[in-house]
Amino acid sequence: MDFTRAHSVRPSFSVEFFPPKDQAGEQRLWDCLGELREIAPDFVSVTYGAGGSTRERTIRITREITDRTKLATVAHLTCVGSNKDQLIEILEQYKAAGISRILALRGDPQGGPRSEWITSEGGFDHADQLVVLAKERGFSVGVAAFPDGHPASAGNMAQDLDVLVRKFELGAEFATTQFFFDVKKYQELLSNMRERGSHAPVIAGILPITNVKQLLRMSELSGTQIPAEIRDRILKYEDDPISVRKVGVEIALEISDAILASGAPGLHFYTMNSSQSTLEIVDSLGLRKKGEAPPSQRHQEKE
Repeated sequence: MDFTRAHSVRPSFSVEFFPPKDQAGEQRLWDCLGELREIAPDFVSVTYGAGGSTRERTIRITREITDRTKLATVAHLTCVGSNKDQLIEILEQYKAAGISRILALRGDPQGGPRSEWITSEGGFDHADQLVVLAKERGFSVGVAAFPDGHPASAGNMAQDLDVLVRKFELGAEFATTQFFFDVKKYQELLSNMRERGSHAPVIAGILPITNVKQLLRMSELSGTQIPAEIRDRILKYEDDPISVRKVGVEIALEISDAILASGAPGLHFYTMNSSQSTLEIVDSLGLRKKGEAPPSQRHQEKE
């Protein structure tokens, strides 16, 4: 993806799913993807579970998204639970499926991002090693960035910056961030990168809030800070899911507007396998590709 070229026309936007646990969840994912397909995201990605627990489903679903929708996919690849030979095998599976872009991640150990890291025998323990491996095999590579700090770095932002810059030096072409709520943190990350001479595109990760308990749990695991003003706005409607989703869209729009105004090359939506909020945000921001009407308008045209 040439994010510089895309941004000259409009910011990019992309969507991320997690692999479903059962057949019903998989059907919800395909329903969600069918709706989001209509707004033509620049790419789609599917995550691994903690400890690589959903690796096989991730590979299969990513392959099927490419086959069934023809949307561009960025396949996740993590160090967790695999040795080098197995990682090469996964890359070959992706290549055979027509996937040419990888998001290289260390990944979360079993038990979540704050659990002790255990290196697989013959495997890797840092994402920069995956960057080199994937580049050697002809893949375009993206990486992760952390405006609030990596959950394993204990607040050492200088170390996080060193790691990010090194991944770009090794050939990574873009980054997507962990979701965040403090725009200044994103702007500081970009400013610090520029001071180090790195001008690689960093796509902002946006989480449309739809569930308070889910939000608090994800924030705790990832280390993402929730500003008091946002926490108060959401907790006010803790027992009203319709209002939570509405306020969540408002917050995501405010963050997205500020991020795009500061020159961000694009937005990456953590959909949590639900399409409604992302659809509303993309339309409100005017990111729908030219010539594609909103779903409501298309339905009217068919009547």
